[in-house]
Parts: sequence; C-alpha cells; structure tokens
Amino acid sequence: MKTVGFLKALGPVVAMAVACNVYAQNAPATDTASAAAAVKAGKAANHELGRKVRHALTKTQGLDVSHIAVRARGGAVTLTGSVPTQGQIDAAGEAAKGVDGVMSVSNKLKVVQQ
Repeated sequence: MKTVGFLKALGPVVAMAVACNVYAQNAPATDTASAAAAVKAGKAANHELGRKVRHALTKTQGLDVSHIAVRARGGAVTLTGSVPTQGQIDAAGEAAKGVDGVMSVSNKLKVVQQ
C-alpha cells in the first residue's frame, strides 16, 4: 500500500519535470550576435547625431563652441559646458533643435566670463 501511495505522489512530480524539460527545449534562444549588432548600430547613430549637432554649432554665427560638449542618445541631445553670454546659450539650443534627428534638447550650458 505504501508503494501505491508513493507512486501516486510521484506521478505529478514526474509530469511537472517532463513539462519543464519540454518547455526549456522549445524556448526561443536569444541571438547575442544580433543584440550586439543592434547595440553597435545604436552607438553609431548616437555618434553621428552628436557629430551633426557639433557641426551645426560650429556653423552658428557668434557662438563660441570651445567650451561646449554635446551628448546624443536616442534623439535626445544634451549640451553642457559654458559660454560667455545668455544669447549664446539660446543660439546653441536653437541650432541643436534644427538638426535632423534631434527629438529633444537639454540645454545645460552656463554663462561664465571667459
């Protein structure tokens, strides 16, 4: 009798183990190569957008870009550093907003007499 009770208790455990094993074999595998390629493509896009914004800033008349850093991430651009006047802060923000691919601009420039 004890053997029958033991087998009845063991049945669901075996069924669960088999079900988990079948699921693990059929689960979709993550493709690390394509994930790495996507990360690399994202970094390249961010680098290219940052380059375009820096180019637009250098073409802006009356803007001293020597102390401005640009960071782009997924269409969001952050400007940091310092400029001599408030007008240059506004000009830098407008120039960055005018670049194709820029979705938002976080202008963290400060006025510092240089």
